[in-house]
Amino acid sequence: MAAITLTINGKDYQMDIDQQMPLLWAIRDFADLTGTKFGCGISQCGACTVHIDGKPIRSCTYPVMAAQGKKITTIEGISADLSHPVQQAWIAEQVPQCGYCQSGQIMAAVALLKEKPQPTDEDIDKAMQGNLCRCGTYPRIRKAIHRAVAMMQGQPAKTDGK
Repeated sequence: MAAITLTINGKDYQMDIDQQMPLLWAIRDFADLTGTKFGCGISQCGACTVHIDGKPIRSCTYPVMAAQGKKITTIEGISADLSHPVQQAWIAEQVPQCGYCQSGQIMAAVALLKEKPQPTDEDIDKAMQGNLCRCGTYPRIRKAIHRAVAMMQGQPAKTDGK
């Protein structure tokens, strides 16, 4: 066990934990931020996606010691009031079905739009391919990302999803 400080959503959290612990468990069990989900435990499904210094990572296999001194953003840190354009687009397009994977999906989409503010369908498919949705809401996810782009540019959302 070691004394570790993690900066999550702009707040410092002091933890006495194993440095090899996956970041997911530090976020959920020690910072008590439960929006980030456990899915597969092997970085294959994307449910645990968070941002480290603005880049999406899978927190289920990312060791706490590697996160020290970095800016960690979870789904709770995207916006406190659901005002982020991606969150608004997710609501407008009624993306979630069961909803379990959606925090990871949103985190991946936010990172995509930060890197590519006007993504093509190919860009979206490539960026989102590691985030699995057992309910198959992929068409709504793509449509919501296009809607978020339009919202970020101050344009009305196109109804054809492009």
